[in-house]
Amino acid sequence: MPVPLVPEIALHIAHEAVPLWQKTEEELGEMGLPPPFWAFAWAGGQALARYIMDNPETVCRKTVLDLASGSGLVGIAAMKAGATHVRAVDIDQFALQAVSINAAANKVEITACGDDLLDAPPPDVDVILVGDLFYEKSVATRLMNWLETATAQGIDVLIGDPGRSYLPRDRLVSCASYDVPVTRDLEDAEIKNSQVWRLA
Repeated sequence: MPVPLVPEIALHIAHEAVPLWQKTEEELGEMGLPPPFWAFAWAGGQALARYIMDNPETVCRKTVLDLASGSGLVGIAAMKAGATHVRAVDIDQFALQAVSINAAANKVEITACGDDLLDAPPPDVDVILVGDLFYEKSVATRLMNWLETATAQGIDVLIGDPGRSYLPRDRLVSCASYDVPVTRDLEDAEIKNSQVWRLA
């Protein structure tokens, strides 16, 4: 179905989080798995995808890394906006399948990768896109250190975030703000204000 804030892009997404989460655990015979982040268009990702579609110069004719890609929404937006190559990275193997399926549905090509890139120097790309990843302190700290290394290498870093607790706003410059339609099951709201930030 079309993504609410980015109707130019259609994704295979879930309507309800909990049943899908339970089904995933049953299928794998393993309890305590992370939520199926790949099955939803999260608010920060929607805001970042909208910003890219409205400002194609951010990615046009550039190589792009979509970090913690989930459904692939942000990477798909980058390809539609004219990126020369998008590498979508997510440590969840289901997400890699979701990226491939959703990229094909939108007639774009994206390279999907399951490596944990935060254990290595940032790759040689022009732009790094991060949608809605500052929800946990340990991840946020590790991520921010890595992104600052990327910025020092001359890589442009854009972040879409709906006000998660561990977003270091003091190190960011706001580029745009959007009211994003979201699923109440995920966000306890029907509209979530989300911003796109550039790492200074």
